[in-house]
Amino acid sequence: MGSSNIKDLLTSFSPSLDFFAISSGDGRIKIWDTLKGQVQTEFADIVSSDATELLGKPKGGHLSVDYTCMKWLSMDKKKKRKLGSSFLVLGTGSGDVLALDVAAGQLKWRVSDCHPGGVTSISFPTHGSFIYTAGADGMICQLDSMTGNSLGKFRASTKAIHSMSVSSDGRILATASAQLKIFNCSDRKKLQKFSGHPGAVWCIIFSEDGKYAFSSSVGERYVAVWKIDGSKKQSACCVLAMDHPAVILDSRCIDTEGADNAGLYVLAISEMGVCYFWHGKDIDELRTSKPTKVFANKLSKNHKSTVPAIFSAKFQGIPKPASGSLFLAHGVVIKPSFEKILVQPGTDVKLNSSLDGILLPISQSHKSKKGSDKNRITALDRANAEDALLPIPKIYNPVYQSGVHPAMSNDNMQVDDATFCVEDQLRSLGILRNNDELTSNSILDFNILKGINLEANWPQRKMREYVLSMTPSDAYKLLKVLLSMWQSRSCGGKYVLPWISCVLVNHSEFIISQEPVTQLLDSLYKLTKSKAEATHSLLQLSGRLQLITAQIGKAASNKIQTLETDSQMDSSEDEDVEEFIYGEEDEDSTENDD
Repeated sequence: MGSSNIKDLLTSFSPSLDFFAISSGDGRIKIWDTLKGQVQTEFADIVSSDATELLGKPKGGHLSVDYTCMKWLSMDKKKKRKLGSSFLVLGTGSGDVLALDVAAGQLKWRVSDCHPGGVTSISFPTHGSFIYTAGADGMICQLDSMTGNSLGKFRASTKAIHSMSVSSDGRILATASAQLKIFNCSDRKKLQKFSGHPGAVWCIIFSEDGKYAFSSSVGERYVAVWKIDGSKKQSACCVLAMDHPAVILDSRCIDTEGADNAGLYVLAISEMGVCYFWHGKDIDELRTSKPTKVFANKLSKNHKSTVPAIFSAKFQGIPKPASGSLFLAHGVVIKPSFEKILVQPGTDVKLNSSLDGILLPISQSHKSKKGSDKNRITALDRANAEDALLPIPKIYNPVYQSGVHPAMSNDNMQVDDATFCVEDQLRSLGILRNNDELTSNSILDFNILKGINLEANWPQRKMREYVLSMTPSDAYKLLKVLLSMWQSRSCGGKYVLPWISCVLVNHSEFIISQEPVTQLLDSLYKLTKSKAEATHSLLQLSGRLQLITAQIGKAASNKIQTLETDSQMDSSEDEDVEEFIYGEEDEDSTENDD
């Protein structure tokens, strides 16, 4: 996995850090055991306790689900290593909110159309008795954690909410759209607002004491720090510079008997897969501190296409002042590695990436040394082979069945000029007839079609009269020609099949009398059966393609709307905000309430 795909991943650690959930955009969710480094379970087609499919219909398929956000909720305050006491809460692009019982491997509850336009963020306090969700409709919904029942909702913005977070004690809530707003969760009144980010906000979190908020935005190479004190100040009190925009944030706070003297620890992961760590005894020291970087070591030249990265990290503790204990998920998505490290200011950390799950280059995998065992193979683990290229299928070859094998080269062990095309295989199975039969007959008896325009919409009565006017032998020849045209695809089935049906109904006795010498009906049966079996798969493929096309169109329209919204000031916004440069204040600025 290249580092450029970090922002497209959805990841979440369990509260105990013993399990790790990841989704790479294909509708599948993998749960990894971080201690064993193995896949615990995988969710693709999820069924609830009453045997209802996740999509409300059987065999919906994992590609039909578009997950947009993910959070791991623990119902056990002791945070023991138990999956049964935790739920994985997800939001979808269709506006649904789902809770998965990881231990049971099924859907716990589902709220349909919670946010028309899509769910953008999920958050909850430490006690986890309720869940807050935000969406493109500008609404904040409060749901019961155990049942998914709605506990209320309110409008936080007239625009789409990009990100949302709740403080650990559940008292205040922050939303990010055109502005950053702080709300009181009890009465849902706005407490404070900030000038916000120009673009969409990737992530926003609170410090543990609820006195600061940290946010990152698309295209902005810094983390903004906001002080939550109810004042009229609308700019960030501190910015933490990065080389690339941050997509994941985490923080820790150690109170040293003073609101402004709390030790602040900040962690961020950039979209390039590099982890940043800052520490400061107060906000002034944090502002001037230099980040400590943690990054994955590059692989050898033989694996240039695979770039290892850090795609998730959490604070595990503060073992001593100014240092942090981090738990990381890094490497490649196919087979991630989990590692606990100690980070100290001023000392960058380089992680060694494992080659587990990485496919060998084609040029290297086909090399064979003299004297080596040619029957030796390299097997991929089931958990590591999902992104591997599927092997080339072998088609039944009558040459091997007869005991005659094509010559093999000792160098590359490949077949020499003994390739059979699909048409030959179909002929050997009797689905297609030989050229000297149907094809030649269709040419010799082409005069049978004189007076018949197959593409014309003939009424059933007129078609029956025409067939009855023919002699049985001519009708039988017409059936041969029609079957040949259907097999060669020179004419579509919707034009040929009505005539075939009419001939079979009105001249059935003569046609049956010609069997099994010509085996015409047998060929018709095999051809019809093969096309019928392919119809179901083609309909499924058509549905998937329509779904993907609709999702692409929806994403493109949302992007255009976002660009248009950001390029001009919306006069319908509840509040008018002046532009501020981070670090500068206007002492005469006043707050305009919604």
